[in-house]
Amino acid sequence: MSHEKLWAPWRLAYVASTDPKPTPKSACFLCDYRDSSADRENLVLLRSSHAFVVLNRFPYNNGHLLVAPLAHKGDLRDLTSEESADCQRLLERMISVQEAVMKPDGFNVGLNLGRVAGAGLPGHMHWHIVPRWNGDANFMPVVADTKVIPQSLDALFELLSGALGEG
Repeated sequence: MSHEKLWAPWRLAYVASTDPKPTPKSACFLCDYRDSSADRENLVLLRSSHAFVVLNRFPYNNGHLLVAPLAHKGDLRDLTSEESADCQRLLERMISVQEAVMKPDGFNVGLNLGRVAGAGLPGHMHWHIVPRWNGDANFMPVVADTKVIPQSLDALFELLSGALGEG
């Protein structure tokens, strides 16, 4: 099997880094982002009274977002009615914004509760919003175990924050 080159210049900062695994301030990157004012650096798109939206640094597809309550809670039943409603409003808003500016054909929206269910951060629940397009699956995951994301996180942040009026 010959090896083809996949050009992804935005990955250079990660590859060339002398600190290959940045250490979060705490065991929870969402709490770190919640407590930081560096929203652009942390890719935090939007904050509300009980929740916030952040771009996923390791997306399953272009436009992959996380919606999380501000409170460090790992179970739906732990949310207050205000927290639950605020998360739902942000989910709806971000889907509407992505429909308007990215034109996906559908979405996967999900919540993994517990490590066994796939939660990489089981203590701080968060919803995934993954835009999907007809034909967005191709040969790369099958033959090269590689997912191609066609847009950089910086370009996606600018697009969505501009649509939100936050940029």
